[in-house]
Amino acid sequence: MTATSPPAPLGIQVPARTHIYISSESAPTDLKIPARDAKGERPKVKGRWQTASDTMSVTSGKTRPSLTQEILSHLGLANKTAAWGTLGTLRTFLSFSVDKDVQRLLRAIASQGVDRSTIVGVLTNRSREQRQLISRAFQERTQQDLVKSLQAALSGNLERMVMALLQPAAHFDAQELRTALKNPGSTEDVAVEILATRSPPQLQECLTVYKHNFQMEVEKDIKSETSGILRDLLLALAKGARESYSGIIDYNLVEDDVQALKQAEGPGTEGTWVIIFTQRNPEHLVRVFDQYQRCSGHELEKTIQNIFHGDDQAALLSLVSVIKNTPLYFADKLHQALQDMGPNYQVLMRILISRSETDLLSIRAEFKKKFGKSLYSSLQDAVKGDCRSALLALCRAEDL
Repeated sequence: MTATSPPAPLGIQVPARTHIYISSESAPTDLKIPARDAKGERPKVKGRWQTASDTMSVTSGKTRPSLTQEILSHLGLANKTAAWGTLGTLRTFLSFSVDKDVQRLLRAIASQGVDRSTIVGVLTNRSREQRQLISRAFQERTQQDLVKSLQAALSGNLERMVMALLQPAAHFDAQELRTALKNPGSTEDVAVEILATRSPPQLQECLTVYKHNFQMEVEKDIKSETSGILRDLLLALAKGARESYSGIIDYNLVEDDVQALKQAEGPGTEGTWVIIFTQRNPEHLVRVFDQYQRCSGHELEKTIQNIFHGDDQAALLSLVSVIKNTPLYFADKLHQALQDMGPNYQVLMRILISRSETDLLSIRAEFKKKFGKSLYSSLQDAVKGDCRSALLALCRAEDL
């Protein structure tokens, strides 16, 4: 059965997605499929039936891990879960009492001088869903809007962070995306981050909110505010048409995509990059990147730097980074935000808030591994002002 990719631009040939079913007669010589016994059954391995993945090798002449082991080796830390079901630093507060939190916030706002530590303590120790419950309950019990009350009580970066914490995730992403598209110089960075790292349901909700809040389809803003391959990449990512990983590793398609990218190095071949980068699943693309390096002798990023320039280059490099290792991508962005002349608080807030319930522990691990210093210590050293305690609370702890 064959599923074909959407038509490429004229003159560009992109391999179709083909699922390969391997039989013992057609398997390459280096793919060893367990033989069946006289009854036609596979031998047992440790109390279960042996499968092809127990002995399958993908290279000849060398002993390599089984297919199962290879698949597991490509699952990054962010794809696994901690004891409470997430690699985020923030989880649902088990002793949650919406009434008590409303009273705490009301007293903090009304107290002389405003009790900022209580406000931060409540909002950075509740999940986003719990914060929404607090916001609604505050309105019902006091007839006041919590967001407006906190806006009046706070200022500066702490105000901005509290507003972001109280927004539903889709509203926060939609606002960040709109700001990026309307602010030349940050489009390729923020737009790629949001469109490429959100799950399909999260992305769909973000685009729905975008249309509702700004009375404009995101595609129209992308077309009017960007151009070139950056525009084509963002439009393709906004469609959310990337294949999901089926568990089938199509090595023929990996090789076909590698050859297609090697040939797409001249004018008019940009469509090949867009289709492969935005439609293939990440597990497949990681293998494409590895095979490309083996065949060419250099990483795909070097080819991108030689062929593309400006926003187009930055967008493609960001996509490669996201696909290879999403937590490392965010660790790099956080490090860059901390290295600016003054910390880029908007970037710090966006990443720490959006990843605090998903994979911030993974991001912290990658940060410490690459830069030799924990994210927590880096925030302590670089961040000043009222929002420092809120950012540290989301980061949660030191990595020794």
